[in-house]
Amino acid sequence: MKLEMFENNYSGKLISFCGLDGCGKTTQIKMLTEYLENNGYKDKIYLTKQPTNFVRESEIFRTYMDCPDTNGFNYRALSLLCASDRVQHSNCVINEKLKEGYIVISDRYFYSCVANLIARGFGEDKWIYEVAKFIPKPDVAFFLNAPVEEAILRVRKRPEEKDRFIDVPLQHKLHDLYLNIARENNGVIISTLLPEKTCFKRILLETEKAIKK
Repeated sequence: MKLEMFENNYSGKLISFCGLDGCGKTTQIKMLTEYLENNGYKDKIYLTKQPTNFVRESEIFRTYMDCPDTNGFNYRALSLLCASDRVQHSNCVINEKLKEGYIVISDRYFYSCVANLIARGFGEDKWIYEVAKFIPKPDVAFFLNAPVEEAILRVRKRPEEKDRFIDVPLQHKLHDLYLNIARENNGVIISTLLPEKTCFKRILLETEKAIKK
């Protein structure tokens, strides 16, 4: 599961956050953004997410995210759509911001595409590893880790998602895959069962290391 992404050689820095829905990405991204804005980077932060709204608003994506019945749609087709979106977005948006010296913070990244493809039974597909070669490697890749039951509990506390369909067996597969991908790709694993401020201290430490490189 080692991914051969290309190195970021620009002055900007790329920081990615991955993990299950409910793992704490939104909270930690907000804390990091506010800290950087208050410490000299107010005009040099670019927040983004993957996949982009082009994919998120598509019928095939929404079906797989929101419905138990996905008959009529092929997950490999969705993965190819997501991978194409990530190549386009990474090279024509993220890369340009890195050239301009921005700190780019991405909510989810290519690792999520790989994890979902494998979790849904397409682990033998080789094309995903070829696509990785056209994706910039994050300067820091955070993988926020929460037990599946805790992550689901957090999602259910959101009024707009209290009745949302969640494929629980899939979440367990994704949980383990994120940890494996992080270990094999020099990711930083942080347990979000720890207090928010404790998690943030580790995130800030790794971010400052990357900025000073």
